[in-house]
Amino acid sequence: MIHSLPKRLRLMLATLFALAALSLTGLAQAQSGTVRLLVGFPPGGGTDAIARTLADKLKDQLGTPVVVENKAGAGGQIAAQTLKAAPADGLTLFLSHDHTISILPLVMKNPGFDPARDFVAVGGFATFVNALAVSGGTPAKSMSEYVAWVRSQGAGKGTVGVPAPASVPEFLVQVIGQKYQLDLQSAPYRGSAPMMGDMLGNQINAGVGSIPDFIENHKAGKIRVLAVLGGARQAILTDVPTFAELGLAGFEDVPYYGIFAPAGTPQAAIDRFSAALAKVVAMPDVRDHLTAMGLTVGYMTPKQLTSRERAYSQTWASIIKASGFQPR
Repeated sequence: MIHSLPKRLRLMLATLFALAALSLTGLAQAQSGTVRLLVGFPPGGGTDAIARTLADKLKDQLGTPVVVENKAGAGGQIAAQTLKAAPADGLTLFLSHDHTISILPLVMKNPGFDPARDFVAVGGFATFVNALAVSGGTPAKSMSEYVAWVRSQGAGKGTVGVPAPASVPEFLVQVIGQKYQLDLQSAPYRGSAPMMGDMLGNQINAGVGSIPDFIENHKAGKIRVLAVLGGARQAILTDVPTFAELGLAGFEDVPYYGIFAPAGTPQAAIDRFSAALAKVVAMPDVRDHLTAMGLTVGYMTPKQLTSRERAYSQTWASIIKASGFQPR
């Protein structure tokens, strides 16, 4: 019957059948193979812990193994480049926060990837805030006490750890120094885990990072969170003021967490992963666990995550430009 159709129509149908087969092939591979969930930071940090929590539940929803693969280094750049190079077969995903996806392309001349061209959003699952914390060996118990302590250490000089160079925390160190007229220098690490190790060992007296990086040690009294960003106090840290309360406004746009796939990944696979993520995020035990880590949990569709990422990039593009920072 098909052979009796006009040649042009036969070609169109053949193309449609081929595309459908490709999509179903990608979906079948994603259903039968092990899914790699890339993480751009070392084991032991907040992002790694979040990824392992979700991977454990996603494997049940997808009916296939989901393995967290740490590609640490360069603020997630290595993991992002790994994602770009991966086959678009639905078997490789990247769990990332704002730094790799939104900030690196603003601070590097050639990060080796273009999120808009090389990646596709699968779905978002949380937002969070950054904070300033001090080590246990630092006597300050409030922001005003920390400022006074730094000033007492010789010409107002201090060093503050950050999880990655040219990151939002590093820019915040600069802004905090300007606000309080302190000579603060950032000390970049390869992820939050080694920074936290030095803070716990009192090798560095302060750090700027995310609430998930700090919350467990703050609860244990090993470090102290002095101030948080965002438009409101955090439910998990109601006694900690926002920087806006302390007179440092303009940082109310909070970072996000999301999952991304290589561009060209079959839409059927994207839809399947996104639906599984939505179910996992809605689970009470998952929500409670992530909330206890300092996240504001909420599913975002691929379209919502894409819009969130672009808005966040625009906000920080203006802040970075105003700081005088030149892409490296």
